[in-house]
Amino acid sequence: MENWQNLQERLAAQGYVAAPDLAMALHLAMALGRPLLLEGAAGVGKTDVARALSAMLGAELIRLQCYEGLDAAQAIYEWNYQRQLLAIRAAAEDGESAREAEKRLFSEEFLLERPLLAAIRRTDPPVLLIDEIDRADEEFEAYLLEVLSDFQITVPELGTIRATSRPYVILTANGTRDLSDALRRRCLYSYVEYPDRETELAILRARCPQVEDALGRQIVGFVQALRAEDLEKKPGVAEMLDFAAALAGLGVNDLTADPAALVAALATLLKTQADRAAIPLEVAARLAGKAA
Repeated sequence: MENWQNLQERLAAQGYVAAPDLAMALHLAMALGRPLLLEGAAGVGKTDVARALSAMLGAELIRLQCYEGLDAAQAIYEWNYQRQLLAIRAAAEDGESAREAEKRLFSEEFLLERPLLAAIRRTDPPVLLIDEIDRADEEFEAYLLEVLSDFQITVPELGTIRATSRPYVILTANGTRDLSDALRRRCLYSYVEYPDRETELAILRARCPQVEDALGRQIVGFVQALRAEDLEKKPGVAEMLDFAAALAGLGVNDLTADPAALVAALATLLKTQADRAAIPLEVAARLAGKAA
């Protein structure tokens, strides 16, 4: 990568319009070989950064979806216990010694890779997406520190496994809880905002080129006005794209022309009963009129 503008252009070629500060942070993370932590509201496009980077590099995308209760066995590695039990029975029948059986049972043959171990063992560097790290327990962060610091994993029975090639690591967080200082120190950082009007319009043009420019401007204006309303879940970029696709499917060319179709398409933007109640037909029509 010669510079961050070059990276920004290559991401745009994959349909991802990155803000300058995000492109700069990603460029530095790649140049320095450091993980990149992306924070921001749900739906602003944090996860798509990893997808676009993977497509741009032609690299494998390995995703670890975090959740409460996630542990090392599900994220790093575990032993194939069923095969080990079968091997124990076979060893007993063959008269194999306990020491020989134990040595064979805890070998590569019985090791199951999970996303973190898989990422550091790839010959070609993959893109490792650790999605919604703030949903995992604080204890899980301790497992990550060795991976993010030294790109190595210690398996007690096998020793330390070091990265064959260093993966490109993207972590995302939605602000569910505060992340530890130890984790933040190991990462570069960027906060991903909702895109401004022109950036979001560029995203719409890149992802939905069939939408006419006039309607595209109405869609972006309407969605951005909707985000300013008092909603439980503000619509993200992905919802905006679904909204555009729904309008195209309904044959809508002007948001103000068919109020019934507009309300029907709100199913792509408003995802709770309270939000649907907060945006009745009259409010939707008013916002559409302002966006026109």
